[in-house]
Amino acid sequence: MAKYESQIKQVPYTQSAVYAKISDLTNLAVIRERINDPNVQAQIPADKIDEVRRAIEQMEFTTDTVSGPVGPIGTIAVKIAEREPEKCVKFESTNSPVSFKLWIQVLPTSEISSKIKVTIDADINFFMKQVLDKPLKQGVDKFADMLAMIPYE
Repeated sequence: MAKYESQIKQVPYTQSAVYAKISDLTNLAVIRERINDPNVQAQIPADKIDEVRRAIEQMEFTTDTVSGPVGPIGTIAVKIAEREPEKCVKFESTNSPVSFKLWIQVLPTSEISSKIKVTIDADINFFMKQVLDKPLKQGVDKFADMLAMIPYE
């Protein structure tokens, strides 16, 4: 197993608002609208915007699952494995070439803001770790960045 942790991201919303959004995956469909935001697009390399937009448009969301295409890997699906009210949502892969667990921790920083951290624990062997180490680290940080941009109201 290889563990990757994102940087801690500040979110200008309450812990309960963030938890409510991430514990029901249908709420994350808002990323489809956010991809057209110029501020979001500024964080994506110009030559990748259309590719990211197509991938986001192909994502499917239910209360407990999310699935979508991930580059050359194909479609990956995850489901919520555990909810710890207002503190953490744990996920596990259901359709992925690599088995992994992912969790999103939410902690308050004040009465009106909170912070999040994303952790991935992937079941990869030594050789795969050499290939996937950098993309997984970058991916966990990009995912945390995306979660920090979502409006949680």
